[in-house]
Amino acid sequence: MAKQAKLELAASPADLERYYREMLLIRHFEEKCNHVYRTGKAGGYLHVYIGMEATAVGWVDALKLGWDYVIAAYRIHAFPLLMGTDPVACMAEIMGRSGGMSRGKGGSMHLYDIPNGFFGGWGIVGGHNPLGAGLAFAAKYRKEDRVTLCFLGDGAANAGVFFEALNMAGLWDLPVIFIIENNEYAMGTAIERHAADTELWKRGLPFGIKSERMDGMDVLKVRKKAKEIVDWVRKEQKPYVVEVMNYRFAGHGAADNDQTLYRELKSVDKQKETRDPIRLLEAYMRANKVMTDEKMEAIDAEIAEQVDEIYEKADASPHPEPHEVYDDVYTDMSPERGH
Repeated sequence: MAKQAKLELAASPADLERYYREMLLIRHFEEKCNHVYRTGKAGGYLHVYIGMEATAVGWVDALKLGWDYVIAAYRIHAFPLLMGTDPVACMAEIMGRSGGMSRGKGGSMHLYDIPNGFFGGWGIVGGHNPLGAGLAFAAKYRKEDRVTLCFLGDGAANAGVFFEALNMAGLWDLPVIFIIENNEYAMGTAIERHAADTELWKRGLPFGIKSERMDGMDVLKVRKKAKEIVDWVRKEQKPYVVEVMNYRFAGHGAADNDQTLYRELKSVDKQKETRDPIRLLEAYMRANKVMTDEKMEAIDAEIAEQVDEIYEKADASPHPEPHEVYDDVYTDMSPERGH
């Protein structure tokens, strides 16, 4: 009897466990952020990544961490968590504490970690896209093989400045990947109500930019396609547009409790049942005997406890002193400072 060929895994067992841990960290961290906001311990506004974890994990894993650049809008907590930022500093910043990445002055929408290659966190819808092109221009000007990932939402894909950024990227062959996270709703507006052409990946075609659409809910598919695209952009030194199809399970922001104003909650439940990226990876590992249910449950509990500790440490960080509101507003250009 012929010996049955061994099924080849889409990733090593170690990588599968790492993807699982990373997605669970984002999920539990974001759930804690919702709690923080709704108990009055975070000001401003706050947007969570619940349901979209596979997109961030797959794309960031395709990068050279510490070398490549990432810039995004304001659903951003996942990126610094994956790129090496201290998670306590991340939570402290969200809570407006002095132990935060910007000493509590940026908050959820303006996380920033230049040493690790994360350039924010921008609150103006679509306004960061030319900055993403600018990061890629700087790298190309310096003859570095850095790749820039510029994440934006489906609503931002309609902003005029996005088309200007695409034009510059296509004209100058900039090594930037514009990643349109299409979660089907721009705040509370369904895509068919805000986009004349709902196939957002086509946005790059008029500018001669390679463009395509991909699944963003299966971390293994995301990782495979992201690696191919990142490697191509790094080698060819040209831009790319990718529409990533995903879905957020939570509201647009932490204050968006009544999603029934723009979508039926039963549709959200259906998405959770069929497309939850964490459950999809669990099913894959279970089917391929990579990990038992008991091991997965233990990891889940471990990560949940880790996030509780992150929160407790962040909550112990003091608020900034009132006088610090005037610090770091302007650069001191006086002669005595040597400028």
